[in-house]
Amino acid sequence: MYIKKILWATALIGLLIFAYVAYYIYGAMFAPNTAFEKEIAYITIPSDANYLQVRQQLEPLLEDIDKFDALAKQKKYVSYVKPGRYAISKGMSNNDIINSIRSKNIPLMVSFNNQNTLKGLAGRVAEQIEADSLELLSAMSDETFLKENGFTRESAIGMYLPNSYEFFWNSTAEDFRDRMLKEYKRFWTQERLKKAEAIGMTPNEVMTMASIVYEESKQKSEQPRVAGVYVNRIRIGMPLQADPTIKYAAYQLPEYENTIIRRVLNKHMEIDSPYNTYMYRGLPPGPVAMPELSAINAVLNYEKHDYLYFVVDARNVGFHKFAKSLSQHNANAREYHRYLNEQGIRK
Repeated sequence: MYIKKILWATALIGLLIFAYVAYYIYGAMFAPNTAFEKEIAYITIPSDANYLQVRQQLEPLLEDIDKFDALAKQKKYVSYVKPGRYAISKGMSNNDIINSIRSKNIPLMVSFNNQNTLKGLAGRVAEQIEADSLELLSAMSDETFLKENGFTRESAIGMYLPNSYEFFWNSTAEDFRDRMLKEYKRFWTQERLKKAEAIGMTPNEVMTMASIVYEESKQKSEQPRVAGVYVNRIRIGMPLQADPTIKYAAYQLPEYENTIIRRVLNKHMEIDSPYNTYMYRGLPPGPVAMPELSAINAVLNYEKHDYLYFVVDARNVGFHKFAKSLSQHNANAREYHRYLNEQGIRK
C-alpha cells in the first residue's frame, strides 16, 4: 500500500513536471509574445550583426525576451543571424518570429528624384538602404565602371532614372548601382534609341538636354516645345544660351555654395566653364540636374516648330512666351524683367 502511494505520487509529480515543461515549451514556441500596438513592426539586421544586436532590437517589441532567447538557442538561430529587413506581426509567437527573421527578408521601395549630383543621390539612397553614402558615392563614381558602360563622371547622374524601385534593405552600394544600370538599359528601348539617333544625339546627350528642359519648365505640357527650341538652336549652330547651365556653372564655385540664384546676371554669363552655354556652343559635358521621365520623353518627342527663343511669361508664371524673332523675344524679355524688378528680385 505504501509503495503504491509512492508510485502514485511519483507519477503525479512526473505529470506535473511534464505539464509544466509542456506549458513552458508551448509558451516559448507558440504563445503570442509581442508587446507593440501596431499591426506590424520592422527590424533591420545589418550584414555584420550578431545575435546580441538582433536581441537589442527585439527586446522592446516582445513580452518575454528570455523565452525568445531559449527558443533561439534551441533552433540555433543565435549562430545563423541573417541580414535584412524583417516584419513582425502583432500576436506572433517566438517560433513565428524566428521563422520570419530567418528566411523572410522583405524588400522595400527606394525612391529618389531631384538629386542634381551623385553626392546628393548617394545621400538620399543611403537614408533608405544599409549602404552608406560614402560607399554609394564610391561605387557610382568608379572610373572603371563608368568607362565600361559609356559614362563619364559628368554624365553619370543621367544613368539614374528618378522613380521608385524595389530593393532589399541590405543591398550593397554595388547592388544599387548595377540595378540602376539595368533599369537605364531597359529604358533605352530600340524605339527610343531610334528617336535619339533621328535627333542626332546619343542617350547621354538626350539626358543632358532633358535636364536643361526640366530645369527650364516643370510643365509637362510645355516641355516638348522647350525641347524644340533647343533642337532648333543646335541645328543652326546657335549657342543654347540656357540659364540652368549658367546656374550649374556658378554653383560649382565656392562663392555660390549654399546660395540660390534667382536671376541670371551678366557676371554669371562671364563664368568660364564648359557648362556656360552662352560662352560655348553645343551641349554641356553632362546633365545639370536629374531629369524627370517627362523631360526625357519631351526631348525624344520634341515639338517641331520655328521658335528660337522663350522667356518666362510674366502674366502666367510657370509657363513661357515663345518667339521666332529676336525682336519679339526682346519685347517679351523686357516684360519679364519688369516683373522681376517689381518683385524685388535682383539676384
